[in-house]
Amino acid sequence: MKGERFARMHCSVARAAAVMADQWTVLILRDLFLGLNRYEDLRADLGIATNILADRLEHLTAEGVVERTAYQERPVRHEYVLTDSGRDLYGAVLTLLTWGDRHRSEGRPPLIPVHDTCGRPADPRVTCGHCGEELTPETVTHTPGPGGRTAPGTALVHTVLDTA
Repeated sequence: MKGERFARMHCSVARAAAVMADQWTVLILRDLFLGLNRYEDLRADLGIATNILADRLEHLTAEGVVERTAYQERPVRHEYVLTDSGRDLYGAVLTLLTWGDRHRSEGRPPLIPVHDTCGRPADPRVTCGHCGEELTPETVTHTPGPGGRTAPGTALVHTVLDTA
């Protein structure tokens, strides 16, 4: 299956990519976050072939990102509900949306997320959970973690890690 090689790599980014780094999968997740959770709604919104949609939903279910639940008995119809694992991907999808708006929308974003608490357009940023400062490549140093080792997917990463 596509992504199997990434799933075996000793790298959290590669393992996450094995789950969601497919254009259709990201769009399916976007739609699930927007509340479209029925197969026919997803198919109609995305204009996706039924075999591709079925494959991606099966993959997301197998990965524990969504759960398939029946909402109708005759005929049996299912909806796809995000699990806690799936809901944790919201920041990644929102960050992709923000990047696309900034760099690919020609100043005309097709969708504007509005923060319910303040009522203003959301300007998502990745911030430190301790001090609240925005995280950028210039403000973050990566150090080896307890599971760090040289392996496929991380063969040269150790050469750039701060080991001091």
